[in-house]
Amino acid sequence: MSFMIHRVRSTGPLISRIVAALFGGYALAALFSVAVLALPLSKPQAVLTGMLASFAIYAGAVIWVFAVRSALRAWAGLLIVAAPLLPLAWSVS
Repeated sequence: MSFMIHRVRSTGPLISRIVAALFGGYALAALFSVAVLALPLSKPQAVLTGMLASFAIYAGAVIWVFAVRSALRAWAGLLIVAAPLLPLAWSVS
């Protein structure tokens, strides 16, 4: 029983970081690509800018998740960056 608890404690943060990198990074990139439509650009230019920047944002989010000291800080960092993007994305739709 203690082996299982030790195993969960040692792999839990890694699994949390993987989930944050995959889904949190994707959500952050998607939020940005929609939020950029709120900028005073033409629609085609805004779509292209959001699409191209989303690749860099997703890669940056993945790097961030594995660079910080804990999985909690990784999730907190993703949420802090996503918070100002959410109202912008919401205003577009």
